[in-house]
Amino acid sequence: MSLQIPAPAEESAGPGGPAAPQGPPGALAEAGAPAAKPAGGGRVRGRLRALDGLRLVAALMVCAYHYGGRGGDIAHAWGRSPNRIFPHLSGPFSYGPLGVQIFFIISGFVICMSGWGRSVKDFAISRIVRLYPAYWAALVIVTVAFAAAGYKRVPDADLLTNVTMLQMPAGAQRVLGVCWTLWAEMRFYLLFTLFVVWPGASRKRVLVFCAVWTVGALYADTSGQEFLKTALMPTYAPFFVGGMGLYLVYRFGHDAFSWGVVAVGFLLGQRYAVHDLVAPRHMDVFHHRSQLGVIAVVAFGFAAVAAVTLVPWISRVQWGWLTTAGALTYPFYLVHEHLGWVVIDKLTHHTSLSPGVVFAATALSMLVLAWLLHRLVERPLAPRLKRVLARQVGA
Repeated sequence: MSLQIPAPAEESAGPGGPAAPQGPPGALAEAGAPAAKPAGGGRVRGRLRALDGLRLVAALMVCAYHYGGRGGDIAHAWGRSPNRIFPHLSGPFSYGPLGVQIFFIISGFVICMSGWGRSVKDFAISRIVRLYPAYWAALVIVTVAFAAAGYKRVPDADLLTNVTMLQMPAGAQRVLGVCWTLWAEMRFYLLFTLFVVWPGASRKRVLVFCAVWTVGALYADTSGQEFLKTALMPTYAPFFVGGMGLYLVYRFGHDAFSWGVVAVGFLLGQRYAVHDLVAPRHMDVFHHRSQLGVIAVVAFGFAAVAAVTLVPWISRVQWGWLTTAGALTYPFYLVHEHLGWVVIDKLTHHTSLSPGVVFAATALSMLVLAWLLHRLVERPLAPRLKRVLARQVGA
């Protein structure tokens, strides 16, 4: 059996294209880690556990899309199209790619939070140790699983390129279908480092960055220059920008400029989401999403991030399991798609379990694997990698 990694355009029209998220997902960063000190003014509050929970919700949206909201290779795994297996759910599941846009909103908020008051060195190290250990483990697991199951693997040269996490700009085939969202995240990190972390974060500087990036992204979208489109990401910039605007409200309080950034992020973001995800009626697609449906999910993403960070009784929730949910999100996001297809294929064709049970069992098994990756890979390796990098950079 041959499983083809979907192209970013299909995932966007269809995420994590995006799909974070693809993340993913920023959303793929520590959801509630505050800055070490209140540098640059404003208030620095405690961990936002509800934001951790929202990250997992976004990841499960993407998972629902990959397992039951699209055709293609997942139909081969099931043995027939998901819209025949889940006739009443496949339509709602097809909106799952918007989980990546939600990842990007969360990412704008979290990266603004975690980068505030940090040096370029500390910020860069924090991103490396957060992203790479689980990513490397996921590469090994999916590669071994595909080889064992007899699925098509990427060429060895491309597999080695995937270790860098730079396979997208290098034009190599992807081992992990969702990893294209990490390339979007990395470009956001670079822009944020150059224009906010390096000169020193402040409210004014973030506002200027949001304004300049928004205008630059709009220009890039109409310029016909592929480099500018790649660098400034007009399709995704509004979501990162909107998340940064929400962080300014969270840190400094309500004001017209910060809320204006959020409003522009939503208004531009919904337009791009509709353009990418709503197919013309004459096209033959898995499911015809509606403009209103896409706009509603984008609005939910902005409203949900605002609620879990700004509404006092929600932002102060301290349920411990929400932190666990946040910790599982990134490794789950990495492994759930292609590894999930292998599990669905085997359970469907070698057991008598119903499709609903196979769907639930596959998602649950990916969550268990994510927990193992967090406990056995991320927790022991991240601090060691951090110490090595800090020692080498400081040498």
